[in-house]
Amino acid sequence: MRRLYLAASGLLFLTGVQAYAQDPQVSAPGQHFEQREGEHLFKAICQGCHMAQGQGAHGAGAYPALANNPRLSADAYPVFMVAQGQGGMPGFKSQLDDEQIAAVVTYIRTHNGNTFNQPVDMATVKALTGR
Repeated sequence: MRRLYLAASGLLFLTGVQAYAQDPQVSAPGQHFEQREGEHLFKAICQGCHMAQGQGAHGAGAYPALANNPRLSADAYPVFMVAQGQGGMPGFKSQLDDEQIAAVVTYIRTHNGNTFNQPVDMATVKALTGR
């Protein structure tokens, strides 16, 4: 019975790896995300941890809420977090170009109860990514 369980587990793992490799919406380390619009980038990258409405989550880890978050008022903070990461938050500078970072941060700052309606300043993005 144990062998059957191990074989089934291995098959499920390999099936998941194959689906991951074939899914154009998923990006592996060292690859670049293809999405260009803030909403699509949010769904591809952010909502897995911060949840669909940006409400955050607690469980195996703590993922802060992006919804109604006053720390997003200045665009430099979320640009830094997306580009460089900090603590458990990975940086995405190697997987996103400056326009994508600006798009996803602008989306986060203007949705889910956030009303910081100024688009992200590209000079801020460039300063924080060093590009």
